[in-house]
Amino acid sequence: MPEIISLLERLINFAVNIYTFIIVIRAIISWVNPDPYNPIVRILYKLTEPILEPIRRMLFRVTSNIMIDFSPFVAIILLQIARTVVFRILNVFLV
Repeated sequence: MPEIISLLERLINFAVNIYTFIIVIRAIISWVNPDPYNPIVRILYKLTEPILEPIRRMLFRVTSNIMIDFSPFVAIILLQIARTVVFRILNVFLV
C-alpha cells in the first residue's frame, strides 16, 4: 500500500509541476504580445484559460484598478495548496 501512495504522490507532483510550468510559459509569452493564431499559443491558452479566467474575474472584483494580471501567480499558489491538501488526504486515509 505505501508503494501505491508513493506512486500517486509522484504522479500528482509531476502533473502539478508540468501545469505550473505551462502557466509560467503562458505568463512569459503574454509579455511579448504573441500571435494568437500560432498553434503553440493557442494550446497554451486552451490549457490555462479554464483556470486563469475565473481567478482573473475574482481578482478584478477585488482590485479593479490594478492593471497587472496576478492570475498566474494566484493559480500557482492554489495548485501548490491543492497538492499539499491531496497529499495529506492520501496520507490520512490510505496509511
